[in-house]
Amino acid sequence: MQNTKLVLLGTGTPNACPDHSGPASAVIVNNRAYLVDFGPGVVRQASKAYFKGIDALRPDRLDIAFCTHLHTDHTTGLADLIYTPWVLEREKPLQLFGPKGLSDMSEHIEMAYSADLDMRLHGDEPANLTGYQTDVTELPPGKEDYGIIYKDENVQVNAFTVKHGKLQSVAYKFITEDGTIVISGDTAPVPIMIEKARNTDILLHECQYTQGLSNRALQWQIYHRNVHTMSTDLGIIAKEAKPKLLVTYHRIYHMNIMDNTKDLKQEMEVRNEKILQEIRSAGYDGPVVNGQDLDIY
Repeated sequence: MQNTKLVLLGTGTPNACPDHSGPASAVIVNNRAYLVDFGPGVVRQASKAYFKGIDALRPDRLDIAFCTHLHTDHTTGLADLIYTPWVLEREKPLQLFGPKGLSDMSEHIEMAYSADLDMRLHGDEPANLTGYQTDVTELPPGKEDYGIIYKDENVQVNAFTVKHGKLQSVAYKFITEDGTIVISGDTAPVPIMIEKARNTDILLHECQYTQGLSNRALQWQIYHRNVHTMSTDLGIIAKEAKPKLLVTYHRIYHMNIMDNTKDLKQEMEVRNEKILQEIRSAGYDGPVVNGQDLDIY
């Protein structure tokens, strides 16, 4: 895909892992960025990618984002995404697409920062009058497939419902002139994922370490099986869908991340390799990698 790239801005989970920022990705098409989710650190991660040569991720150019669901690890960067690019002279309002409640979240963030807004808009600082605003499109609950929810000269975006407990959660399929990318968000296995990801160029999918889950207390096993995808189940999905490349993110290792007496990086590397083995054990023999922050595909 010459004109389309996937940049992983954050591949982490709610855990405050030092090497994995909060969930956030960017589909780059013809030098324009389309964000999916905005976990903690999203703008600074975009800045890092910009300084690696991805011009579309210059912070003041971030003006459109798609939210998979309203869990904090996927959304606490929203204030950052609304205001930091504006302070850096973004003039366009931020376009947002996502589940019901996203409009309330945006409005309450504006209320929370009313003192800052008043100073920038009515004080001596020469701030523009539009770049802090949001234009929110909510996807009402109850639909399995929303069809094309956004399109422009670069991309068409299809949203579809996935399963993440009681919380409304959607995945997105980006269709460009030279390929397709499917981004799962958080989800348990759902049949529509196979349909939407069939023969896609890149499937970016969450997963959890199956063997690690088996060592957790029963209630945690029940919870995680109901809201996330085990690596063995992801292997089954990929075997059926046959993506040209499977990329894992939001990997749940089922280990104590907050223990500085251990070599965290080494512990994760071991589990990363086992996750790939578990995916293979389900019969998937196509290309698969564990995505890391600032990887570019």
